[in-house]
Amino acid sequence: KNANPKARINVKLVSEVGVGTIAAGVAKGHADVVVISGYDGGTGASPKTSIRHAGLPWELGVAEAHQTLLLNRLRDRIVVETDGKLLTGRDVVIAALLGAEEYTFATGPLVVVGCVMMRVCNLDTCPTGVATQNPELRKKFSGKPEYVVNFMRFIAQEMREYMAELGFKTINEMVGRTDLLEVNEAVKHWKSKQIDLQPLLYKPDVPDSVDRYCTRKQDHGLEKSLDARELIPMSRRALERGESVEAKLKVKNTDRVVGTMLGSEVTRRYGEGGLKEDTIVLKFEGSAGQSFGAFVPKGMTLMLEGDANDYFGKGLSGGKLIVYPPSKSVFEAEKNIITGNVNLYGGTAGEAYISGIAGERFCVRNSGVKAVVEGVGDHGCEYMTGGRVVVLGKTGRNFAAGMSGGIAYVWDRDGAFISCVNQDMVLLERLESEEEIRDVRNMIEKHVAYTGSRVGQRAIRDWADTLGQIIKVIPVDYKRMQEAIKNAVDDGHTGEEAIMAAFEQNRDSHATNGKH
Repeated sequence: KNANPKARINVKLVSEVGVGTIAAGVAKGHADVVVISGYDGGTGASPKTSIRHAGLPWELGVAEAHQTLLLNRLRDRIVVETDGKLLTGRDVVIAALLGAEEYTFATGPLVVVGCVMMRVCNLDTCPTGVATQNPELRKKFSGKPEYVVNFMRFIAQEMREYMAELGFKTINEMVGRTDLLEVNEAVKHWKSKQIDLQPLLYKPDVPDSVDRYCTRKQDHGLEKSLDARELIPMSRRALERGESVEAKLKVKNTDRVVGTMLGSEVTRRYGEGGLKEDTIVLKFEGSAGQSFGAFVPKGMTLMLEGDANDYFGKGLSGGKLIVYPPSKSVFEAEKNIITGNVNLYGGTAGEAYISGIAGERFCVRNSGVKAVVEGVGDHGCEYMTGGRVVVLGKTGRNFAAGMSGGIAYVWDRDGAFISCVNQDMVLLERLESEEEIRDVRNMIEKHVAYTGSRVGQRAIRDWADTLGQIIKVIPVDYKRMQEAIKNAVDDGHTGEEAIMAAFEQNRDSHATNGKH
């Protein structure tokens, strides 16, 4: 919500036993919508076992969520939405009577625009061009927006017919009216005769003053945040005219998501490109709360003298984050944790310099951030797809698990790193390219300049020894793709052409290897 104050926050829950309690927690957490997702839908990239055996029918989840929210006097402040292969107007009417006021369609519209349910969405080989980035396959796409409009018009028409039969003028009137649903006694089967559906049709006994659908907006309390109170007002010159702004502030651990609302204002006004580098420089002192610097865009630099909690730099989108210990501290930064778990999760661009050790799951799903840190906990660089990470210290277990892109450089001074890395998808190499050596040194020099890191200074001072101890971690497929792109460029291809040529080359080599 801080990243986009105008966004409508949806929390999706799988339909299962106990989902009502979770939905109540979601409402108390100030989400705008809770989505109850049934077991019958699902992406075409899901394993068959998940599609067939994970979750329960949406009917059970919607009924439980609606009843629990009513009993806890929470139903009026959150919208209940449902999905899971809703295909007809009758499905929607039943969902409304059970307690949902919004409905999501995916499978139906996909089929309408040409999907043939091949279930290869994750392989980039969709034969009808629906789920692919391959230009040749996309030429086969025959869908039109009008097809989806027509499909939804039929859904709406069928809903109108049922609503007319039941005597309703609006959907809100139908929500939670389980008294209009009956068990079909004509369907008798030995498998179902012991099933009691009455709990599904239970109507909580609450006063008439308790609304049975969402009638008021959540109070997100955004106006109380540090961004709204101080950061945005003091950055007006940068926001309105692109002028430089510098400020020093105190921060405490109850100040969460610091910089994110300001970043959303920058993005709203200047787009993806953001501002010029270091247009807004904010220097904080203290212990920052969760999600410090989350989603900040280009042009913003947040410096923190102190420490930060979990989710530091989450979704970093081009900004620069710098953390270092207090100037009066006497401990060795490289031996102490300075940021919490899950730093830079899902970052897409930007830089981060951390003078100290980060917690677990550092740079998980990083796809473009350049980061320097002096040690990480377990599962570092997990599922990373891009960016560069320099670790000037020890790592925890399972480093690089599921890493399919980007490169990590680990200063392995004691030779213990090989026992910590998950080598299922990566190669371990030494630095050889002059350009790459120069880039890594440049990152460390920046780290020293920004943080005054003593371990960084030692690395630069004894560069010859340091270079011999740095281990490069690069995914096997990523390396092969980079080499293929280079070959394509050498052959005269440019931009997207080079990438597609490399993709075709890799696909052909995989097919050949499979035959042998």
